[in-house]
Amino acid sequence: MNIHEYQAKALLRSYGAPVSDGRAVLRAEEIKAAAGELDGPVWVVKAQIHAGGRGKGKFKEADAGEKGGVRVTKSVGEAEAEAKAMLGRTLVTHQTGPAGKQVNRIFIEDGADIAKEFYLALLVDRGSSRVSFVASTEGGMDIEEVAAETPDKILSFSVDPATGYLPFHGRRIAFSLGLEGKQVKQCVALMGTLYKLFLEKDMEMLEINPLVLTGAGDLVCLDAKMGFDGNAVYRHPDIAELRDTSEEDPKELEASKFDLNYIALDGEIGCMVNGAGLAMATMDIIKLYGSEPANFLDVGGGATKEKVTEAFKIITSDPQVKGILVNIFGGIMRCDVIAEGVVAAVKEVGLTVPLVVRLEGTNVAEGKRIINESDVDVIAADDLKDGAEKIVAAVKG
Repeated sequence: MNIHEYQAKALLRSYGAPVSDGRAVLRAEEIKAAAGELDGPVWVVKAQIHAGGRGKGKFKEADAGEKGGVRVTKSVGEAEAEAKAMLGRTLVTHQTGPAGKQVNRIFIEDGADIAKEFYLALLVDRGSSRVSFVASTEGGMDIEEVAAETPDKILSFSVDPATGYLPFHGRRIAFSLGLEGKQVKQCVALMGTLYKLFLEKDMEMLEINPLVLTGAGDLVCLDAKMGFDGNAVYRHPDIAELRDTSEEDPKELEASKFDLNYIALDGEIGCMVNGAGLAMATMDIIKLYGSEPANFLDVGGGATKEKVTEAFKIITSDPQVKGILVNIFGGIMRCDVIAEGVVAAVKEVGLTVPLVVRLEGTNVAEGKRIINESDVDVIAADDLKDGAEKIVAAVKG
C-alpha cells in the first residue's frame, strides 16, 4: 500500500524527522487559505499522485500549462493560480504510463534553500531478509539511471537484525555523502529515526529523494515516498486510513474485496492460475511463445465457485484482454471447483475472446466433465506448453 507525499511527511514529522512546513488541499476554494498559512517567500506547489517523476511530467490538458507537477512560486496568488491549474488535470510521468493519473490533491509547502541534494532509501532486501539502506550523492535523479551510469556513487548495505541500527551505520552514510561537523550528528540521528519508523510501521520502502542539505547546513527531507506491507496494514489502523483508492487500479481494488491476488499488466492474454509460482511460470511461457500476459492472478488454494466467478469477471473487464488461459494444477484447489466457476462466469458475463483451459490434479476428471458437458466454447489443453501454444495461436490468428 502506498501513500501520498504529504501523508508521508506527516508521519516523518510525527517521529521528529526534519521536513518543510506544508498544507494539503483537495478543493480549489481551500488553496488560497492554505498557501496563506505558510511563511514563504517561496511556495512550492506539488501534484499528489502515486507516481514518481512529477517534476518532469506533463499534463494532458493544455489549460494546465507547460510546467510539470512540481512548481516553484513566489507569492500566495501565484501559488493559488498554479495549484488551480493542476487540480483535476491528468499528469503523465514515466511511472504512470501514457494514461497518466488525475491530480485530486495538491500539496503546498515552504521552499527550501538547497545547497546539496542526496538520495536515500530504506528497502527490504529479499536476498538477505534484512532492511537495507541505499544512499547516493546524486539526489533528485532516478536512482535506476544512477545505478546504470555511475554505480560507484551508490552506497548500499543491510542492517543485522540482531543488533539493529547503530550509530556507525549513520556515520557510514554521512561520510559517503561528504557530510561533516554537525551534519554527521544530524545524519546519525535521522537514519536512526527512519529505521525505527520503517520497522514500527511495517514498511516495504521508504524513499527520500531528495534529502537536502540547506544553506544553513541542516538536513531536510524534501520529498518522501512510502510503501507498506499490505499483509501487515491490519496492525496499523492509522496507516489504513491513509489509503487513497482513487490511485489504485479499479480491477485490483475489486480483486482485493474477494481476497484475490491480482496485478494488472499491459499484455493481451488474461491468466487465471492457482499458486504464485505457477502463475509466474504461466506468464513466462506466454512470453516465450510470443505474446504478453495481461495480468497476474492467483486464485489461491481455497477458492470457491463464487471467487472464481469474480476472478473471471475481473479478467474479462479488461479491454486489453484478447484471450484467456486458465491453468490449474489441483492440490488443495480442486479442478471441479474451478470448472464450475469458469462455466458460471462465462454464462453470466459472456465470452467474446478465446478461452483455453488446462486442468490437472485433484478431481481433474470431474472438472473436465463439467466443462465438456457445458455449452461453453472452450479449447482444451493437455499441459502448460500445449495451453500456451493454443492461446497464443488463437489470439494471434
